Order: sequence, then C-alpha cells, then structure tokens
Amino acid sequence: HVPHELHEEFPDKVAALHELKVSNGHFARLADSYHDVNREIHRVETDVTPASDEALENLKKQRLRLKDEIAAMLAAT
Repeated sequence: HVPHELHEEFPDKVAALHELKVSNGHFARLADSYHDVNREIHRVETDVTPASDEALENLKKQRLRLKDEIAAMLAAT
C-alpha cells in the first residue's frame, strides 16, 4: 500500500477527482505527476530506491506543490 494517494488525501472529492481527470488535460497531467512523485517517495522511504535525505526532501516538496495545485482545482469545482 502506497500512502498519500489522491483518493486518500481528498476522500470527499473522489468523484471530482475522476471527473477532472477525464475532462481536464492539465489536471490529468498534475494527477499523473503527483502519482509518479508519490510512488518515488514511497520507494525511497521503503529502501527500494536509494536517495539522499536532500533528494527525498525535494521530492516531498514537489509532491506538496502538486497537491496544493490539485486542491485549488478541486476547490474551484
């Protein structure tokens, strides 16, 4: 199980997440990027992929920026 998936981060917005993914190309790219970064963080945290603390911190900041933009788009729906 990978923590921090979008449906877990926004449990009350699952339908909106799906609708935006299929109707908005920019949102779909954001969601895909979030998914990729989140998976990479999980691989680092579970010692599957080696990375420095700084690299992990940068990935977490990137995930947060993506999540903030996704949240803003969800709030506008």
